[in-house]
Amino acid sequence: MKRIISSIIALVMVLTFCVGAMASCNVGDVNVNVNGNGGDDVVIPEEGFDTTKPVTITFYHQMGAALQEILNSAIADFNELYPNITVEHSSYGDYNGVRDQIKTEISVGNQPNLAYCYPDHIALYNIAGAVQTLDSLIDGQYGFTAEQKADFVPAYYNEGKAFGDGKMYSLPISKSTEVLYYNETFFTEHNLTVPKTWDEMEAVCRKIKEIDPTCIPLGYDSEANWFITMCEQYGSDYTATGDDNFLFDNETNRNFVKKFRSWYQEKLVTTEELSGGYTSALFTGESDSGTRCYMCIGSTGGATYQQPNQTNGEYEFEVGITSIPQVDPTNPKVISQGPSLCIFKNADTQEVIASWLFAKFLTTDVNFQASVSMNNGYAPVIQSVKNNQIYADFLASASTANIQAYAVKVALDQANAYYVSPAFNGSSVARDQVGLLIQKCFALEGDDVDSAIAKAFKDAIAECKYQSGQ
Repeated sequence: MKRIISSIIALVMVLTFCVGAMASCNVGDVNVNVNGNGGDDVVIPEEGFDTTKPVTITFYHQMGAALQEILNSAIADFNELYPNITVEHSSYGDYNGVRDQIKTEISVGNQPNLAYCYPDHIALYNIAGAVQTLDSLIDGQYGFTAEQKADFVPAYYNEGKAFGDGKMYSLPISKSTEVLYYNETFFTEHNLTVPKTWDEMEAVCRKIKEIDPTCIPLGYDSEANWFITMCEQYGSDYTATGDDNFLFDNETNRNFVKKFRSWYQEKLVTTEELSGGYTSALFTGESDSGTRCYMCIGSTGGATYQQPNQTNGEYEFEVGITSIPQVDPTNPKVISQGPSLCIFKNADTQEVIASWLFAKFLTTDVNFQASVSMNNGYAPVIQSVKNNQIYADFLASASTANIQAYAVKVALDQANAYYVSPAFNGSSVARDQVGLLIQKCFALEGDDVDSAIAKAFKDAIAECKYQSGQ
């Protein structure tokens, strides 16, 4: 959080200097509006993209060695289409590493051409108006065909428009979500039904607690995701773009926090921070505490951590994977996470077009999308990947032995349930605060719990406004 605030302060200082000088700032030799978001769409010259002129573009990401091999192969395929475009790429360890490198470079006008990003990163970069809007590129002469646009998983694609002005700022590249992992062997032995609603979850947890009084039946890794997902499932306010950003202090949200606090107090559920580590360790039986859980809600990207140990070639138990419980199963809501691609403004339109062509290739190429998914367990962002035979075989291997394929298969099957939260300067602060809010409220002691929860919510709202400078 401190790094995020430092990022904002640094960019604001740059913008303050620019405003004092000329009410605008030059980012990479492009004059940008400091009061807006990304500004105008790029204007494609009449002559179009010059395929005879060499152009070099830079791409920042957080890929490890194996994914970089896949990327290099994709670049070779891309160069068969556009031999004049050289793609130079660099890895910065993790998503925050990419963000921190770019926010530093923006301050001196030396940002890359395109990068992996999350929505709150774009909101940060757009303090300087540095991100190129994509609408004219998407619909222009080098844009998507109708079939390509329809091929995207809608929720993944629409994340690029989550900034309040209706403009497109990013393209999805690789996505994860949350699923419910459960000990299928235990459920079968005790004739338990996998819960589809939160009411059913409570009932199942109580039955499991009767069977194994020493266990904590359910682990939920991300406190923040749990809070935000419940807001979506109940249809209650969380955040919004515009003047009033932080809306999560309301009766519905206080009530569900109080309800789940009672579960925590009865040792029916725990979370990553409250248990001292990812709850997958409780699920697989590898926790130092010796406590077990028989269900775990976690990321599809971390599926391999939910895989139990083997003894004499046999897994200690079989794992089942399904969608998380819902308030209303007829209107399911599940979080969409994972990186997108954004393009930065540049005075050289040829570099912008080249960056777009590369981004378009990565997001629509079936081989690249399939290879990445099979490597890291994230879901591809286009639906046609399922028609690739190698990828179809990968999904068909879904099992405890190939738990990564199992998790991806469930993720693809619930594509109609995905949601994304509004993105603005301060949205990452809100996420941090609601995660802390869960922890604080679950641990509350005393008789007047309602008043203590109400105060915790008000304090969280105040902290959001303070951290975001409102």
